[in-house]
Amino acid sequence: MPLNHTELEDRWHRLWRALGAAPAAGAFNYLRMQYSEPGRHYHTLEHIAACLEHFDSWRHLADKPHLVELALWLHDVIYDTHRVDNEACSAQYAITLLTAAGVPEYIPAVEAMIMATNHQTGSQADDCGLVLDIDLAVLAQPPQAYKSYQQAVQQEFAWVPDDLFRAGRADVLRGLLSCHPLYGHPEISAAWEAIARSNIESELLELEGPQSN
Repeated sequence: MPLNHTELEDRWHRLWRALGAAPAAGAFNYLRMQYSEPGRHYHTLEHIAACLEHFDSWRHLADKPHLVELALWLHDVIYDTHRVDNEACSAQYAITLLTAAGVPEYIPAVEAMIMATNHQTGSQADDCGLVLDIDLAVLAQPPQAYKSYQQAVQQEFAWVPDDLFRAGRADVLRGLLSCHPLYGHPEISAAWEAIARSNIESELLELEGPQSN
C-alpha cells in the first residue's frame, strides 16, 4: 500500500532528525506541490512513496542510508518533459536545502546520487547505484503495473507527436537493454533483472510494431 501524505510527512521529518538537522520551513509542502504539478502522471509523490518502500527492502545495501533516502526524496523534485536538465535542477534544490539546513557536508554525496538518475551510465554496487536501481524498480513490476507505468510516461509526453515519442522511447529502452547488468547490486539484479528485461523487450516490440489507426 502506498504511504499516505501524513505518513510521508512524518517520515520526511524523521529522516531530517536522523540527519541531525531541520529542513527549511515549508519544505515538505513544497515537495508535495512539486510532485503534484499538472502534467505529472508517473513522476509523482506516489512514485517517491514506492521508491521509499523499495528502499526499506534494500536499506542494508546502503553505505549511507540516510543520504540515499534523501536523494530518493529529491531526485524528481524538478521534472518537466520540456527540459533536459531535470536532474541537475533537482540536485541544485538539494544543495540549497542542505546548505540552508547547515549540513553542507552531505551535498557531494546527495548531489552525485541525484545526478545518477539521469541514466547516462550503468548502475554500480554503491550508493549512487542503489538510488538508480530503486528508481528503475518499476521496470520489474508485474505486467499490468508496468503497462500503467507505460501509459503514465506517455501521458507526460502527450505534447510530443506520436511517431517522435515512439522513436525516442524506443531509444531509451534500447539503452536500458544495453546495460549489463541493468541493476548494479547483485541482490537486486537477481530479484529484478529477468522480469525487467522481459517487460522492456515487450514494450520495445510494441513500439517498433505497426502503429494502430
